[in-house]
Amino acid sequence: MFVPSNDKFQPLLLHSLRVDPRRRVQAIARQHLFIAIEMDSQRGGQGSRAPSESSDAIVSRLAKQDKVHWYSKQNLRLLYFLMAPTCFAVQMTAGFDASMANGLQAVSSWLEYYGHPRSASLGLMVAMYPLGSVAALPFVPFIVDKIGRRYPIFFGGVISIVGGILQGSALNFRTFILAQFILGFASALCIVAASSLIGELSHPKERAVMGALFTTSYDLGAVAAAAVTLKTFAMTSDWGWRIPLLLQVVPGLFQIAFIWLLPESPRWLMSRRRGKEAYAILVKYHAEGDENSEFVKAEYTQIEETLESERNVAHINWKQSFSTPGMRKRVIVAAFLGLFTQWSGMGLISYFLTPILDTIGIHDNKTKNVINLTRYSWSLVNGSFIALIVPRYPRRKTFLACTISLFVVFTAWTIASAEYSFTHNKITAQVVLALIFLYSPAYNIGFNAMIYTAYLVELFPFHVRASGIAIFQWWYCGGAVFNQFVNPIGIDLAGWRWYIFYCVWDAFQVLIVYFMFPETSGRTLEELTFLCEDDQRQELLRNSELEPLLEHRATDTHGAIQDNWREAGRVQQE
Repeated sequence: MFVPSNDKFQPLLLHSLRVDPRRRVQAIARQHLFIAIEMDSQRGGQGSRAPSESSDAIVSRLAKQDKVHWYSKQNLRLLYFLMAPTCFAVQMTAGFDASMANGLQAVSSWLEYYGHPRSASLGLMVAMYPLGSVAALPFVPFIVDKIGRRYPIFFGGVISIVGGILQGSALNFRTFILAQFILGFASALCIVAASSLIGELSHPKERAVMGALFTTSYDLGAVAAAAVTLKTFAMTSDWGWRIPLLLQVVPGLFQIAFIWLLPESPRWLMSRRRGKEAYAILVKYHAEGDENSEFVKAEYTQIEETLESERNVAHINWKQSFSTPGMRKRVIVAAFLGLFTQWSGMGLISYFLTPILDTIGIHDNKTKNVINLTRYSWSLVNGSFIALIVPRYPRRKTFLACTISLFVVFTAWTIASAEYSFTHNKITAQVVLALIFLYSPAYNIGFNAMIYTAYLVELFPFHVRASGIAIFQWWYCGGAVFNQFVNPIGIDLAGWRWYIFYCVWDAFQVLIVYFMFPETSGRTLEELTFLCEDDQRQELLRNSELEPLLEHRATDTHGAIQDNWREAGRVQQE
């Protein structure tokens, strides 16, 4: 008979053994649950203990043992489909705006209406979107943590509809850029909430993939905008540019129409002492309605115990929260990620492809719009493929592959652009164009497939997760404000020499990723709570309030599970 050791399960009982006897009984019952599940997963054919690694967590192991694909599970399939018009639509709005900003620069009627904005004026127009996000971010974490994940997505959708209508009906340039600001404000509110909701609702097996698809949906919105702009650019009336602008409201309409069909985050519900609702959601979507699912019981217990430990620091303010080395490391990594996604060169291509094409002799507006549509279509295809493949690999190695590839591509791009400026050789121009297309998969490997609900959600514990994503967004949008205001001026004054900055920065990215980025793959969100803390601090946090645990022998695995949970429920009712 296998007699499990209690030591292995102590980290899962963080701060549970309180003075309150009800919590003590609940904690002991949960301990028995994990022991029973561990026995069940480790028994061999003769009832002997199968070898295991102490680093393997029970929830992770049970998730890996589930061989049924998500599309074969009716409820989980419905959950993921509902994320498309709600959470994924958030990124579609951002992609629509970026692509449209590129396309409008090649629409004659828009250029004539607003007096051919160039350099500083063009930079201001593009920068107002991230500036709106920067203005929203100080408030977003508190809103998302206070009222849940769904309400911010709903209200953000309403605000984006207002911004789209205002921009599509703008009579002057000031109104146009004000609408950009409003759209950026809505984007920040929605992205923080949607990325958190995807990460906290998804089954652990598909969480990284769903997060990668969330970022990839940016390209879906961009393709839609590029296609519409290509169709309307030749119209001589104002509708040639007003139609694409008004269509920005479509993703917002999807958000407000479908968001109430999507369940709330179980982790947020449990943080509000609404455990029954959270457990029902986990049972429905992670166990297909099986209330006796060992996986859901283990998952619920792990979330509850982690939240309990985090409640002990919930009263700490921002300054205190980030005063520890582990939290500072998280903040630094999130800040660099925000800058990397903008300053690696993507901000240059996304918003200023038109002046870039001018530097290699491509001046025809239709050709520019065709290239814009083709580039985003290619990005959608390779980004979707990468989103399904990359989450299987370690996060840190993926980011290294991404940053090294970007450095190589951008350096070659700079050399080819310099060569064209001296020779005006058409073959060299085609090389530059090919490198622009090659840049897309290099970028998508890491900065599209791994950011939001994969890496950021894994990096930050629940009690600071919204704040952590907001920190990333602040640096992302702050970098975009600077980048997008300066880029048109730099291209106009320096031409290809402006690209040298990106070459140097891309080399710097490789070093930062190599020396600072921690590995997060292969573990649940609860197991990653103490990811960045040193061993001594982990031991202190995990064991400072634990009392000696009772020795327990479980001979009947499933009987022990049911008995312990009935006892815990009875004591909780008392």
